[in-house]
Amino acid sequence: MTALATAPAEPLARRADGPLLLGVRHHGPGSARGVAAALDAARPDAVLIEGPAEADALAALAADPEMRPPVALLAHAVDDPGRAAFWPFAAFSPEWTALRWALARGVPVRFVDLPAAHTLAAADPTWGDGEDEADGCAPVDPLAALARAAGREDPEEWWEDVVEHRGDTDPLAPFEALAEAMTALRERYGHGGRPRDLVREAHMRLKLRAARKEFGDAVAVVCGAWHVPALARRTTATADRALLKGLPKVRAQLTWVPWTHHRLARRSGYGAGIESPGWYGHLFAAPDRPVERWMTKVGGLLREADHPVSSAHVIEAVRLAGALAALRGRPRPGLAETTDAVRAVLCEGSDVPLALVRDRLVVGDDLGEVPATAPAVPLQRDLDRLRRSLRLTPAAEERELDLDLRGDTDAARSRLLHRLRLLGVDWGLPAAGRTGTGTFRESWRLRWQPELHVRVAEAGVWGTTVEAAATARAESLALTAAGLGEITGLAERCLLGGLTDALPAVLGALADRAALDTDVAHLADALPALARALRYGDVRGTDTAALADVATGLAERIRVGLPPACAGLDADAADRMRERLDAVHTAIALLPDPAPADDPAALASRWADALRRLAGAERVPGVVRGRAVRILLDEGRLTDDETARLLGLALSPGAPPADAAAWIDGFVGGPGGGLLLVHDERLLALLDGWLTGVPDEAFTDVLPLLRRTFGAHEPGVRRSLGELVARGPKAAGPGSAARVPGFAAALDEERADGVLPLLALVLGPDPEVPA
Repeated sequence: MTALATAPAEPLARRADGPLLLGVRHHGPGSARGVAAALDAARPDAVLIEGPAEADALAALAADPEMRPPVALLAHAVDDPGRAAFWPFAAFSPEWTALRWALARGVPVRFVDLPAAHTLAAADPTWGDGEDEADGCAPVDPLAALARAAGREDPEEWWEDVVEHRGDTDPLAPFEALAEAMTALRERYGHGGRPRDLVREAHMRLKLRAARKEFGDAVAVVCGAWHVPALARRTTATADRALLKGLPKVRAQLTWVPWTHHRLARRSGYGAGIESPGWYGHLFAAPDRPVERWMTKVGGLLREADHPVSSAHVIEAVRLAGALAALRGRPRPGLAETTDAVRAVLCEGSDVPLALVRDRLVVGDDLGEVPATAPAVPLQRDLDRLRRSLRLTPAAEERELDLDLRGDTDAARSRLLHRLRLLGVDWGLPAAGRTGTGTFRESWRLRWQPELHVRVAEAGVWGTTVEAAATARAESLALTAAGLGEITGLAERCLLGGLTDALPAVLGALADRAALDTDVAHLADALPALARALRYGDVRGTDTAALADVATGLAERIRVGLPPACAGLDADAADRMRERLDAVHTAIALLPDPAPADDPAALASRWADALRRLAGAERVPGVVRGRAVRILLDEGRLTDDETARLLGLALSPGAPPADAAAWIDGFVGGPGGGLLLVHDERLLALLDGWLTGVPDEAFTDVLPLLRRTFGAHEPGVRRSLGELVARGPKAAGPGSAARVPGFAAALDEERADGVLPLLALVLGPDPEVPA
């Protein structure tokens, strides 16, 4: 195709009787450099840019020293903040270059695209690029069509060769060629599957007429090359207004927000996205020797990741990229050649370090900045104030934040992040499985996404400050919660976020719902969250007396209703009840007990009595009875003889093998169960005797459960159990204590005291003991 090589007789880009039409590719560094050169040559009296018309009032902010791309214009409907659209700009975006050029020279600038008020009223507002599908017709990709016409399969590679690597002496030549090519495409494809473009282009023509009336023909228009033929076409103002008549409209607010290179990437779902924002940013920032500079950046990144990369590697990679470009007939190494060279030389053929290069450099993790003077909803301003005071900086890349809640700053950070989560603004997510002891530590994974600005705007309906909005949101959720567990989780979140003003409403709803809910399973599911909330409240210095009363009452109701609720359960329900038993036992240990510790009526004692009844109930599934015995044993509320008796009853010849296997699973399953058998040969002997006596026809039925039970133990525990069984453990007589060789019958105090010097070295001296 010769459209990009030969200028037409009357090029659309510089008609003598009309404006200068500069058709560009959104986010194309070659187009950006070309726009700057064309504007320098033409010196227009006004610059018109494709973008929502309401953005005229925000244009001046682009010249603010604190504004750093990538940024985006964000528009949202006032009455429905979740209905939003973005218009992104990068440093290498031609529209951004034109905007900065005009502001630097005092040239009036106007945005001429369809107003956001109409865009947001559409059924499916997009990111302001018009890349939508309609009438079942997939939009035409102009670059792909031109690449196919030129016999090339990769449109990105073709674009690099014909635009990014050009060195035109005439700054208008590329725009003339693109205008001719797009004219041919529009004649062939019409609106190209984008009927909304016809409406947008009608509005652009009306804005262009108004600008020509105000400034004359010395006007430059910077827009997507696809729109140039439509703007050059002669139509009447009446016809254009007819296309705009009756468009739906909403009240819209616009502002600037930070954007990221990841969100410019096509894989993010952005319709006008590009494959490699970081690479394009590099081409724009380093027009001289781009390959050498790129390889240097790659080498530095890999060295930071502890990959051995030397200067010789970088030099060889540059040479290889040039050789590959020559072999492939390309004017200069492109991304494909540099990537192949990086893989072969710097990554030694591995795609693992290459993935790091693609993520950090080819796409990039840049996050723009917006000045504080940009319009924002009150909630956003309060959030910005809080994050600055707490030294929390938004970043596009994910990072970990460890908090020590004993410090005022970290405690305030924790409250802010929890409040934002309650509002649906997930700037931070709790990191699961982090190390650390106690309740005074928290770990978070922080990552700021541009869409969170929309979430903040949505949350603005609840209040003008983060605390007030989160409080109102919590109170609303308490009234609409579907179940008891949902309300208890909400109470926990309120304490984590320090929302003491919301607690009365939440606790009131909790008490009402708990009084009406008679399902022990629901009560058992709700109690652990309350216990955690009490613990967190203690760490944060929150008054949790009312919550403690509700939790204690809930525990009492569970204690009373648990034995009958466990009767007659099937296997799956029994497994879930076993998990609830563990959770409730842990929760009760965290609850403040209103009775003295030596009072037999204390909550812990009453709970132990309930477990005893559970352990001896015949209609309760074996897995639940076994777990009750194990909890009592771990708490020191069963003697060895009592445990052996219960085990013997569970494994008696009259017990069904499947039920006995389930009892074993409940008793020795989970942490520490294997060690219990290692250190008590009497229990192991009872288990071994039962297992050897299981009938052949029942053995295959119980084997999967037994394998699951013992397979969960650590290899060392399984090995010790195997050795003990091979040696033949024997049950000790009544009243005696079977022992593993190496363990004494009683405590050897002299040997125990020998460890004290080592403990003093590890833990430090005891301040209460004189030196």
